[in-house]
Amino acid sequence: MKVLAHISDLHFGTEVPEIIRELPSSLKEVGPDLLVISGDLTQRARAGQFRAARQFLDSLHFPKLIVPGNHDIPLFNVIRRFFKPLEHYQNIITRDLSPFYMDGKIAVLGLNTARSFTWKNGRISVEQMEHIRKKFCKLPKDTFKILVTHHPLIAPPGQSGKSVVGRAQRMFLLVEGCNPDLALAGHFHMSYSRGSHAVYMAQKRSTLVVQAGTATSNRIREEQNAFNVVRINGKQVELSVRMWNGREFADHRTERFVRDDDGKWEM
Repeated sequence: MKVLAHISDLHFGTEVPEIIRELPSSLKEVGPDLLVISGDLTQRARAGQFRAARQFLDSLHFPKLIVPGNHDIPLFNVIRRFFKPLEHYQNIITRDLSPFYMDGKIAVLGLNTARSFTWKNGRISVEQMEHIRKKFCKLPKDTFKILVTHHPLIAPPGQSGKSVVGRAQRMFLLVEGCNPDLALAGHFHMSYSRGSHAVYMAQKRSTLVVQAGTATSNRIREEQNAFNVVRINGKQVELSVRMWNGREFADHRTERFVRDDDGKWEM
């Protein structure tokens, strides 16, 4: 079994101090094989906010895979936004915008979906689609493949009007046959999960899409601060959403998914 902790939308600059103090111990209790951070480390992409995020991440002593979000690109500094959009992120957090982690059972690929020319929406480029194929198609069939982006691949249930990452459907079609088993993202500050075939019905083999809420920010929307614990065991995935109750992170709900003989993820 492999255990992943998935946190997102830290938004340093709007962080809640008591959550910042408590989250490391909650993650230590989980003891993940890999900690995934799916973007929006800062609120306004300022160097001081990135330094605060870096200090926090350094306190989490686990292997990490990190991707940026749209808030990690400056909004008001137009020159930096268009000419050096991820300068602070790359100087302070990591220079790698396409991180890759692999061990004997899982392969995890991160992609940067944030773009300077959009305010909040993201895109997957054709080059990134080819990169997914390059990384995933050559892997052994029993390797569990995980894609990490900031922007979601599918909208929340019942909210089809919400924007997902641009070219998501095209990406699924292009990588059909070696598409990711699991996709982790954030952005909406909402926890939800479902098989991608529920939206992209032409898919022969679906991806389990798992979204995380905001882990540490006061910018909560429809739910409290939360993070995900993902346990992977072959064709089975257990997702536990741990939510802030004012004192600590506690189990809020647990969902179990199994890939059926037709390649679809079902609860």
